Amino acid sequence: MALTRLRVVLIETSHPGNIGAAARAMKVMGLSRLYLVRPHQFPCAEATARASGADDLLTRAVVCDSLEEALADCSLVLGASARLRSLPWPLSDARSAAQRAAAGAAAGQEVALVFGREHSGLSNEELQHCHYLLHIPANPDFSSLNLAAAVQVVSYELRMALLGDEPLAPDEGDYASADELESFYAHLEQTLIAVGFLDPANPRQVMRRLRRLYNRARTERVELNILRGILTETQKRVRR
Repeated sequence: MALTRLRVVLIETSHPGNIGAAARAMKVMGLSRLYLVRPHQFPCAEATARASGADDLLTRAVVCDSLEEALADCSLVLGASARLRSLPWPLSDARSAAQRAAAGAAAGQEVALVFGREHSGLSNEELQHCHYLLHIPANPDFSSLNLAAAVQVVSYELRMALLGDEPLAPDEGDYASADELESFYAHLEQTLIAVGFLDPANPRQVMRRLRRLYNRARTERVELNILRGILTETQKRVRR
């Protein structure tokens, strides 16, 4: 079932009660896979109490040391943010993002919905791992949602997208996973430095912009292999 290919990733959640409340919000909508990146306090009795019967999600929660670990096998990553960024990123509202995520999951892709810290959200570095920025269009004068409330909104939209009467647009590409893309980005950066295009002492925003370009393109595995081959041959020529 597509719901089993959807995971919710919480980064450095500071209040254990929010983890439990998020688990409850997920279970109500049929989601069951919770990943926690460096939670400040977990496991915790308060998280279990706030889960209100969804403690099975807490028991099965995967605790990770890094966001890269939590996303390793995902081919579609959407990051939730209440604020817009200085460097524009592909942006979807919660409903459109849920439809995109549901279509990917229905096609067999591993899909992650990433939520940042309660007070500061996702860092720009973490956003670089996301294909799209997910934005909940709330009251502009008071737009900050509680973490569990944001998870509830997105989980509801996911359920409606999967159970709705309208068929999902097919999305059956064999997309590169997050860990494959990270290897490519490291290879790309090494090559750009080798040919003199990228100055590691003054990188500006070159790699961030290139990440945005390739994330937006949803690179397929065969395409990524071609790009890696080009980089390898370029490095060989530089070393001659």
